[in-house]
Amino acid sequence: MSCCVPSAELALAMGESNSAGNELLLASRVVGENLRQSDLSVPAMHCGGCIQTIERALGGLPGVEHARVNLSTRRATIRWRGEAPPPVIAALKAVGYEAHLYDFGAEEKDVVLRELVWALAVAGFAASNIMMLSVGVWSGADAAARDAFHWISAMIALPALVYSGRIFFRSAWMALRRGRTNMDVPISIGVLLAFGMSVYETAHHGPHAYFDAATSLLFFLLIGRTLDHMMRERARAAVKGLARLAARGALVLQPDGTHRYLPVDEIRAGMTILLAAGERVPVDAHVAAGRSELDCALVSGESVPRPVAEGSLLQAGMLNLSAPLTIVATAAAVDSFLAEMTRMMEAAEAGRSTYRQIADRAARLYAPVIHLTALLTFVGWMIASGDAHRAVTIAIAVLIITCPCALGLAVPMVQVVAARRLFERGIMIKDGGALERLAEADHVIFDKTGTLTRGTPQLVGGRIDRPALAVAAAMGAHSRHPYSLALAAAGRHDKASPVALADLSEHFGSGLEGRIGDRLYRLGKPEWALSDGAAPEWDGPSVVLSENGRLLACFHFQDELRAGAREAIGMLASRNVPVEILSGDRDEAVRRLALTLGVPHVGEVSPRDKVARVASIAESGRKALMVGDGLNDAPALAAAHVSMAPASAADVGRNAADFVFLRDSLTAVPQAIDIAREAARLVRQNLLLAAGYNAIAVPVAILGQVTPLLAAIAMSLSSIIVVGNALRLGVRATGVPKDTQIDLRPGLVAGRTG
Repeated sequence: MSCCVPSAELALAMGESNSAGNELLLASRVVGENLRQSDLSVPAMHCGGCIQTIERALGGLPGVEHARVNLSTRRATIRWRGEAPPPVIAALKAVGYEAHLYDFGAEEKDVVLRELVWALAVAGFAASNIMMLSVGVWSGADAAARDAFHWISAMIALPALVYSGRIFFRSAWMALRRGRTNMDVPISIGVLLAFGMSVYETAHHGPHAYFDAATSLLFFLLIGRTLDHMMRERARAAVKGLARLAARGALVLQPDGTHRYLPVDEIRAGMTILLAAGERVPVDAHVAAGRSELDCALVSGESVPRPVAEGSLLQAGMLNLSAPLTIVATAAAVDSFLAEMTRMMEAAEAGRSTYRQIADRAARLYAPVIHLTALLTFVGWMIASGDAHRAVTIAIAVLIITCPCALGLAVPMVQVVAARRLFERGIMIKDGGALERLAEADHVIFDKTGTLTRGTPQLVGGRIDRPALAVAAAMGAHSRHPYSLALAAAGRHDKASPVALADLSEHFGSGLEGRIGDRLYRLGKPEWALSDGAAPEWDGPSVVLSENGRLLACFHFQDELRAGAREAIGMLASRNVPVEILSGDRDEAVRRLALTLGVPHVGEVSPRDKVARVASIAESGRKALMVGDGLNDAPALAAAHVSMAPASAADVGRNAADFVFLRDSLTAVPQAIDIAREAARLVRQNLLLAAGYNAIAVPVAILGQVTPLLAAIAMSLSSIIVVGNALRLGVRATGVPKDTQIDLRPGLVAGRTG
């Protein structure tokens, strides 16, 4: 069998595709030094054999460094080097697949599902009617009636096979004419042989015909294929849902001061965009002017609108709620947060996991094994009985019953359903193989700042009274500094009386200064705000409020615990998964948090130390799940057996992680582990079901104990059982305790506290 692209066809196709190459170059995006990525839609792919053929054809082209196919989205991703793109569309055409540039925002009608449903309806109608005629034959009809029933069955079966069977015949012929095979080849051979032998028997007044077997085989196979397609479409629906959240364009400020509406694909970093209320942010950007509130549910899962002002960072897909903003793009659409989420969702099903590699190899070897088994069965029965009719009948039954559909569906169906279940819980998976590694994780390492905590300080105490808090909150409302924001929030929580300050100014690196009458107030570092530069000792970050250089109040801060942190650690403990904190923050701050959560910790560690800790866990025989968010966590995220990061993580951290959770709660970690473990269990069950089915069915068929009709029913039921087993994933939802957040304690500012 040839696995390369036929040179004559490729040369012809290349001669016709210069314009396509130029279009491909324009649509590609830079992903590395002299490295570009292009995405193609390949609508005709439908099975594991298609994936292998397409990846071999693309991977053999000069300049192509990486080719990966996603069956759920029918998308091929190619990374290539050079000034001109390789002839990828021509190469795919040469192996029988039409392709065009992939548009993740385009709305496409599901023509494949429509074709499958109509084919299923026709096959079901034919099979049911032929089965009724067969009942008449089995009931003891005389020879004349039997022949009439058989001819009527033939007339019903022929158009049904032509119409419904074309889905399999077309794929099988495409494979055979290029010197290869796929799972549809034995299906097509079995159906055509059953029909041909039945016509022969009918023409010669034979007592048995298998028109019911041929049509029933198609009917049950189409049930399995339609279910498979629908489940893959569910995975695609999540991607389409994200794509629909992307703006189609935006009003961009031109150099001459005019405004021009540009499609989102033409927006580049640095462009100034006018964002009206009610519009979605088209690309990642920052606010240049204006104040508003944004619905950030897509990005963070927050149901409460988030206020934004000058300098605030925005991510594509956020919805502007209340007022117009002027924003400046920081990335093109293909590099935006929304596009990244889309790509991660698509990558989930395309991952080459260990289980999937086993199933793919088995399915690839299966077709020639089936054909050889059927041939040897025919030869054996010819030698044993000399009855050609019986030998052919048994060989057809073997051919039908050994169809590898169940094996081909065993792994991808579970991965598709698992990706969907994770997405419903706000968890994105970047690789199907990561699902297996997560199921194996038996030790969890948490980073502190930005992971276990929000990375935003919270007022927790100090020397505070209500008048002082009112002044500090009023001053803090005019700054974007995290401590100022915390003071302003505390003032709102305590319903502090408004205070009017004059001559308010911010001193970079020191604090805020303002006046009330002849009194000068300073809020900031003790050495700047106080005459003597001294402040009450506090083992943590603090700022002071002074009046004419005299200490008026001292405010202590701690980082706010992320929602669900306690619950997540409790859920992991109940699953016998040890947890530890590994942080580059001050050891004392890490120690306080570790004592609060009741877990071991190591503070003041460098990125190299984190990687060393991950390696030591691996050497001890355990498999670590690293959960982190920062640039300093990226090496450990990449080195860990499996890794997770929040959506708020740095770009490098998100890219290094295998999973990204969009919602704020850390309960995503035990939820993901539960789903991964259940998926691994169902994959093993599916592989055992497929192997067990063949171990029982094949010997029975070879011994001649199964008719083609029973073979068709048994084979189809095995596929349906595998699909049904995969659908059980996540039926019993993982328990998620209500997330808690640490709020400013009531009565904190009722009087002075120590």
